[in-house]
Amino acid sequence: MPTLRPGSGRQFPSIEKYGGPIAEWKELIRDSPLTKHMELVSWLKSEHGLGHGHANALVAHTLAEDACK
Repeated sequence: MPTLRPGSGRQFPSIEKYGGPIAEWKELIRDSPLTKHMELVSWLKSEHGLGHGHANALVAHTLAEDACK
């Protein structure tokens, strides 16, 4: 079972500058019809203007949380 790495969410405070709390970004990811990590990263970058590192961190953390449920 995947585990969340310590510090994997340390970029989250700067992600919120894109508009909206982390919970809303995670909800967008979960509501997306996309399921693959890099598809979700590309979507966040192109549709929502996130940088690669921030999009990657959000997707990785969200998918890991969902896998642990």
